[in-house]
Amino acid sequence: MLPETSVSFRTEDEKMQRVYDAAEEKCLLNLKRFGNDTVLVEGGGYEKIWLETQPMGGEMYALRNPEAALNNCLLFMRHQREDGRLPGSIQYTGGRVEPQFNKYQGFCFPFPALNLYYLTGRDPDYLEQLKETLIRFDGCLRRTRGLTGDGLLSSFCVYDTGEDLAVRYGDAPCWWEADTPPEGYQVVPMASMDVTSWSIASRRTVAEICRIQGDPEADEWQAKAEDAAAALRKGLWNSRRGALFDRDRRGNPVDILCHNTLRCMYWGAVSQDMADRFVKEHLLNPAEFMTPFPLPSVAANDPAFRNAPENNWSGQPEGLTYQRAILALERYGYDRIVTMLGEKLIGAVYDGGLRFTQQFDPFTGNPSLVHAATHQPVKDGGGEPVQDAYGPTMLACLEYIAHHYGIHPHLGNVWFSLGSGKPCEYEAVFYGRRWGIRNRGRRAEIRIDGKTAGTWDCGIRVVTDENGNILRTVSIESGEKTV
Repeated sequence: MLPETSVSFRTEDEKMQRVYDAAEEKCLLNLKRFGNDTVLVEGGGYEKIWLETQPMGGEMYALRNPEAALNNCLLFMRHQREDGRLPGSIQYTGGRVEPQFNKYQGFCFPFPALNLYYLTGRDPDYLEQLKETLIRFDGCLRRTRGLTGDGLLSSFCVYDTGEDLAVRYGDAPCWWEADTPPEGYQVVPMASMDVTSWSIASRRTVAEICRIQGDPEADEWQAKAEDAAAALRKGLWNSRRGALFDRDRRGNPVDILCHNTLRCMYWGAVSQDMADRFVKEHLLNPAEFMTPFPLPSVAANDPAFRNAPENNWSGQPEGLTYQRAILALERYGYDRIVTMLGEKLIGAVYDGGLRFTQQFDPFTGNPSLVHAATHQPVKDGGGEPVQDAYGPTMLACLEYIAHHYGIHPHLGNVWFSLGSGKPCEYEAVFYGRRWGIRNRGRRAEIRIDGKTAGTWDCGIRVVTDENGNILRTVSIESGEKTV
């Protein structure tokens, strides 16, 4: 039986409360039965669980439904092929669960799967299964995608990295079932910062699991991860421009400034100095990624940018990017930027009529209205069903609130985020305890099992261990980076 979990939030900020309540209500629409298993599908017209979204989405939903959260990881682990490949997506149709291996579809898996180990009772069998899954997956990547002999791994199709309609993929096929590289295309097979980062994240997570288990192979796996990170830096990092660029099939850089360096930060694949340069020179640049509504998929001043409202990774900011940006930025100390992005997203959802769409216009913040099934542009009020309840956008809103005004379970620790603003209360149950915040706007009280653990001025995060012992504090407001 899974441990008890729950979460609740009440605030005097009417706008934030309405966004929170709407996200809570509409997330319930995405709970589905895949045979005997409850899962959380992507939503917004996407009825599958995808490797790039749903392990991460399930983990973010774990305090509300730990069974679905765990299944969103376990189904991928159960359907791993003998050769180590994980399905890019899993659907339920005709009474059958069907894993699909025609693309990788991203890999937001290692961190959420490991965090669920702590949240769901620290099952040693689950931990061992996760370790073996990652070892086999990394082996598959190395055997089938290591084409260049320099430690870099390749993307074979557009859907490998989930960048639908991306201009930078040229004439690449949307999907590719074979484990042999495609031939006759302009760009692919493409030496990929994303795919290489999957290996780095897998190896580092295996090293961490070994440390938890007391396995002496931890240092070996850590060294393998560092070797892969060194290959990424040497092969794809442009030290003059301060960003990563993929290489096409001929070894030439794909000269399009895309947001994917931020993705690599999500996987922890870049060094601190690389992250600092990308954030300061590009992410915070109003002409590139810090547009009025931030985080376009491609820099707004790049010739490849397209302000297209349909599911198109050549321009408009995506709910999935906002979802990934939280861990990506917090890994490197940019907690304050996370706070700012959360305010932007929540404001856009509220101003857009509490509709949770996949994309937003980077210059106006307006939600991009597409047909709920075809994902083609529509006009609101035209009688066609308009996309709503897109999971990554809803979960991102809930997570940004948790990381500014709430409580987040993080690899066995507890993050209490004491944001300034209107009074609010946040309570969560996990790790066998009841954790709470009473925030009066400028001062906030932390409570553990109903007892006061201390009060602090707002604007910081207090990090404790699972017993409530304070480990550190972090600034989460004002400025660009934690000091």
